[in-house]
Amino acid sequence: MKKLTLKSAVAALALIAAAPAAMAADLVIGLRAGPDSIDPHWSTLGSQAEALRHVFDTLVDVDEKLQLKPGLAVSWEPIDDTTWEFKMREGVKFHDGTDFTAEDAKFSIERIPQVTGPMPMTLYTKYVDSVEVVDDYTLRVKTKGMAPSLPNDFTRLFVVPSETGMEAGNDEFNSGEKAIGTGPYTFVSWQPKGDLVLERFDDYWGGQAAWETVTRREIPEDTSRVAALRSGEVDLINYVPASDYLAMKNDGDIETFVSDSVYILNIAPSVKDEEPQPIKVNGEEVEGNPLQDLRVRKALDLAINRDVLVNVVLEGLGTPANQLMPEGFFGYSPELGEREYDIEKAKELLAQAGYPEGFEIDFTCTNNRVPGDAVVCEALAQMWSRLGLKVNAQALNGTVFFPAAAREEYTMTMSAWGTLTGEAAYTYGALVHTKDPEKGFGNFNRAGYSNPEFDKVFGEGAQTLDPEARKKLYEEASFIAMEDRALIPTVILQTVWAANADTIEMTPRVDQETRAYAITPVE
Repeated sequence: MKKLTLKSAVAALALIAAAPAAMAADLVIGLRAGPDSIDPHWSTLGSQAEALRHVFDTLVDVDEKLQLKPGLAVSWEPIDDTTWEFKMREGVKFHDGTDFTAEDAKFSIERIPQVTGPMPMTLYTKYVDSVEVVDDYTLRVKTKGMAPSLPNDFTRLFVVPSETGMEAGNDEFNSGEKAIGTGPYTFVSWQPKGDLVLERFDDYWGGQAAWETVTRREIPEDTSRVAALRSGEVDLINYVPASDYLAMKNDGDIETFVSDSVYILNIAPSVKDEEPQPIKVNGEEVEGNPLQDLRVRKALDLAINRDVLVNVVLEGLGTPANQLMPEGFFGYSPELGEREYDIEKAKELLAQAGYPEGFEIDFTCTNNRVPGDAVVCEALAQMWSRLGLKVNAQALNGTVFFPAAAREEYTMTMSAWGTLTGEAAYTYGALVHTKDPEKGFGNFNRAGYSNPEFDKVFGEGAQTLDPEARKKLYEEASFIAMEDRALIPTVILQTVWAANADTIEMTPRVDQETRAYAITPVE
């Protein structure tokens, strides 16, 4: 930290005394990614939710460790096997001055299936059969069978006024016309891939936030984001790259904030009968899909040195992953040990599967969506080359990757997924379960994976209200999916924020969110 002379210190104190509010009026945050729309029902991406929760509240909230806490709903309970009752918070105002009621929550639940965004939010309403308003502050949700995890799903249920209208689209939200919520900040303006400007909502039910104005500036390039902090262009940045972390940690002018996260970089091998991008041997397309063979998927897994990924590629900012959720989450299987690294065994399995010399395969990843995704992508391609594989690795911007992934155009991918509800139903139901639009399962199963044994055990868990019995069933389902290499987890990411020293106070969150209203200036 730079030292002040006595003269400059006195001058600084005089300034603070003269205009205390001005010193902490504005907060400018440099972020790797921002929203793709101001419609809170447009996309499930974490960067979307993180940005828009400043304007819109969710029915249920979570703390920095993803433990449930009241949001617009102050309490919830099942009143029979297929009905949840939510009590609404009274005295809440929308930004236009109208009162929030249960009717707004009902409308928001029913609107989600009507919004055709790139990553549907129906993941969070898949159990909803119907919604009933009992009175202004009581809502009853009828579910499709038992739905013990419904409150967890509603941590992403953003509420908009019922007057919004089902016909409202991106243009109305992006212009600000429909960007009306109950959150701590009001919408001022947004430039796609640029600045989202917010102004404090003084009538917020949770109390006034510290900052009068917040600017969330999208700066996707890591070097540019770091430079913006060092130059004073921004006050805080997220996703400090591993290559800059140690230098910043040892810089007295910079303060870093580090947290474990829920995000895991997962490999998704397509097991469809016909792979989207051809797999080749000696330049000729192979017959069938090698990735359907469990021995091939195991070989890919065994060839991954997760310790190298963590300690060398990510420079210590992560931990090896052995399943799709971090340890301690509801449904994490304790029966799954550390992932083995054995290149010789991997070669043997590949030879047994009929590919002693390997094959050529396309491997597509996200780039700059989460810390280290592009460098991990390249490192995996190099590790697999030791098996004799020729890996055409390509890291793409999320705006290109996610729509194409949704169209199932890739043979093998890697991207990050976080269990944001803290339990297995969210992750395994979306990524692993056989695709079933009617039941709302498999929404993000892009690889065509289907295992009736997994579906049966998972389905029993989803219909079990007793927490201990449900936990055991989810643990069994997790074990089945991971032994089958439905997806191949690599590393659990850690997240680093950085700010000028002694300027802000914040508690890092495991969901990686940067919530301006939870950040305060140092007094």
